[in-house]
Amino acid sequence: MEEFKIPTKVFSGNDSLTWLQKISNKKILMVCDAFLPGTPTLDRIKKNVEGKNEVTIFSDVKPDPPLENIMAGVEVFNKVQPNVVIGIGGGSAIDTGKAVRFFGEKLNKYTIDLFVAVPTTSGTGSEVTQHSVLTDTEHHKKAPIMEDSIIPDVALLDPQLVMTAPKSVSAFSGLDVLTHSLESLVAQDSNTITDALAEKAASVILHNLVECYRHGDNEAARKVVHEASCAAGMAFANAGLGIAHSIAHQLGANFHVPHGLACAMMLPHVVLYNASKSEYALHKYAEAFKKSGLVSNSMSDRIAVKRLAAQIQHMMVEMNCPQTLKSFGVDPDKAEKMCKVVVDGAKKDGTFPGNPVVPSDEDLAALYKQVIK
Repeated sequence: MEEFKIPTKVFSGNDSLTWLQKISNKKILMVCDAFLPGTPTLDRIKKNVEGKNEVTIFSDVKPDPPLENIMAGVEVFNKVQPNVVIGIGGGSAIDTGKAVRFFGEKLNKYTIDLFVAVPTTSGTGSEVTQHSVLTDTEHHKKAPIMEDSIIPDVALLDPQLVMTAPKSVSAFSGLDVLTHSLESLVAQDSNTITDALAEKAASVILHNLVECYRHGDNEAARKVVHEASCAAGMAFANAGLGIAHSIAHQLGANFHVPHGLACAMMLPHVVLYNASKSEYALHKYAEAFKKSGLVSNSMSDRIAVKRLAAQIQHMMVEMNCPQTLKSFGVDPDKAEKMCKVVVDGAKKDGTFPGNPVVPSDEDLAALYKQVIK
């Protein structure tokens, strides 16, 4: 029996923040990126809740949220005893909010009334998923929480919040959306509904991401990419992911490669690998790329998938994204020595079982080595 659920209510548009005006007489804990306090972005959000609620801000958020920062947030949760948590920012901020909520509820033995996610990047889809990916910095490992109880109740998608994102953030986060789309498309638990979301999200990114990178003030392009990020989040929350993510998590934990960039480095190689081992994956990748209109419907599946991998790499060039660890600044010799650590970590990652093909250790090592230099 297949299951598909979207428990999050999603509101999209440049007036979506007005939904917050429904919240009244609550103790609100806002968890946001460190640079947001004092900015017009946070002021826009706060003005919708201030005056009729008690608002506390926790902004000690770091990329790839370290466990120690989560504990600092939980201390604030313990003091405030909020009934509403609002996660504002990129994936790290929303993941931090979800983790603070998770541990705060456990320690204080109560459940909050409402969790609202307000993404300011178009990438992780964290606003609609049951995942919060944390980092154990001491052991250089990702420590994910995967619980339905942390799925946000409401997601507010305001395209104006992403229009000032730095170019690199637009590129890396958008490529993360493409990775979510293509991985969920062929994942073990994919179905007709997740396929529809994944195919559409992939098409939107293929057509619009470079435009968002070049012209960040294009609100129409920003809006559809923001919605595609959410759609891809719904797809992978239900279908699962695969080894592009499981290896990318090791690149982040061991070499501090930003998550979306790490995924993008791995994605074309994983697409070609999966397609070479599985007719099922080959056809689904090809069909999705053909539906995007970027290649002919009459093209053979194998050529279409090769074109898809090349298109991903072309987009990375267009957006000045390094495609290897060496070009990112990692010593190739150091990266080579870490091969077993990366392979072992990838096999233990929560995204690994979703891949349509079960790779051998040698396969994982070969994939990893393709992005070293």
